[in-house]
Amino acid sequence: MQNREAKIERITSETNIIVEMSLDGNGQYQIATGVGFFDHMLCLFAKHGALNLTVKAAGDTFIDDHHTVEDVGIVLGQTIKQALGDKMGIARYGHALVPMDEALVLVALDISGRGHLEFDLSLPTAKVGSFDTELVEEFFRAFALNCGLTLHVRMFSGRNTHHIIEGAFKALGRALRQAIARDQRLTGIPSTKGVL
Repeated sequence: MQNREAKIERITSETNIIVEMSLDGNGQYQIATGVGFFDHMLCLFAKHGALNLTVKAAGDTFIDDHHTVEDVGIVLGQTIKQALGDKMGIARYGHALVPMDEALVLVALDISGRGHLEFDLSLPTAKVGSFDTELVEEFFRAFALNCGLTLHVRMFSGRNTHHIIEGAFKALGRALRQAIARDQRLTGIPSTKGVL
């Protein structure tokens, strides 16, 4: 069986990011982006996705957290895409409906090769601690486009911004875990086109 692991480093004038991942892990993680709330969300993503994930990021957070959060999304998406390789025998689709106290969030995704995001979270506050909540959509967009995912993120209920965002990251991990799972009944690419 293919060893589904990858490591990607991306260096720009704004950020320096290294992401290392095993898709067939058990939820172990080491996350250090310099953005505390974002670190917490990535830990949840790895744990619920059963991914072994290391993220090390240094960015221009003296300006704000935008470049760091977006660029981690870029590299994380690229790392998963590389680790998936030829995508032979994967389930391809995944979804998760996650409750977090009063919040209920759905993530549905297709490892389609076509990056697309539909994002429908109503976040009541502009910040959680010092974290700008508008960056959640930026992360999901960068992740979807660079991983080649069709990604839908939808909220059914929620009043607490932290709970809503946490539900979204947990659901992303669980939906991805479903989609990347190997299906023993599938021997080729899960598409009538023969390519993803």
